[in-house]
Amino acid sequence: MVNPTQTTPRPLTVLYDGACPLCRREISVYRGLPASQPVCFADVSDATTALPPGSTRAQLMARFHVQAADGRLLSGAPAFLALWATLPGWRWLASLGRVPGVAWAMERAYRLFLHLRPALQRLARRFDAE
Repeated sequence: MVNPTQTTPRPLTVLYDGACPLCRREISVYRGLPASQPVCFADVSDATTALPPGSTRAQLMARFHVQAADGRLLSGAPAFLALWATLPGWRWLASLGRVPGVAWAMERAYRLFLHLRPALQRLARRFDAE
């Protein structure tokens, strides 16, 4: 019998751009790992995927996002750190992100990557086509 006072924790929800070949590759790595808490993956490029309240598909596809178990929407480095904290072999990166200044540097590096992302996507699509 289920105790009504116990609730199943909400999963961490990874909101990713399934139309991006780089994102698909990265997500397939994460999906193959056992997580320490429930993790869901939602392809926001799919028009049938429900979006978190107050967000837009364009916003979610422009940057990496996760919706935390408490409902908060995290973006960029904080989103990666939240996901990595649940994954074996990646937790050390989440721990590193708690060192003062490291999350800030990770966010700046991610913003630099976002400028390079379109060119990297084109390159990845060429590899997919071959």
